[in-house]
Amino acid sequence: MFRIGVISDTHGHPLPAEVMRLFDGVDLIVHAGDVGSLDVLTEVGAIAPVVAVRGNTDQGETAFLPDSRRVDAGGVSLSVTHSPPGGDNLAAMSDAVVIAGHTHQACVVRLGAVLYVNPGSPVAPRGESPSVAMVDIGPDGTVRARIHRL
Repeated sequence: MFRIGVISDTHGHPLPAEVMRLFDGVDLIVHAGDVGSLDVLTEVGAIAPVVAVRGNTDQGETAFLPDSRRVDAGGVSLSVTHSPPGGDNLAAMSDAVVIAGHTHQACVVRLGAVLYVNPGSPVAPRGESPSVAMVDIGPDGTVRARIHRL
């Protein structure tokens, strides 16, 4: 099993201790933008390798992050971006998993062969409790994702 901790929209705030406990033992951490401070990436980077993208509020020390990334993890192709693609664009993507943030609202949706994951925000949710997500990739390439409310 290949496990990915997914986080977004931290805006430079310290992470709740529960995030660190949930991510303990993951193989990879994906941050889907609006990082806000390199301290956030350093903090989660102590747990596992980190892939991060720039969000619409990332300036200064996080402005160097790319707008999007493509990653092969656990034998599965992932696209990571901050702003979610539209439904038609999402369904047409060739990646098995699309990870985005921006809305501060968590969801996991399957559109055709694509699994869309938005982890919400662990520090600044909009209309719901703080959250992160976990993506599990089985040895046979089966992908499952779930939201963890903090």
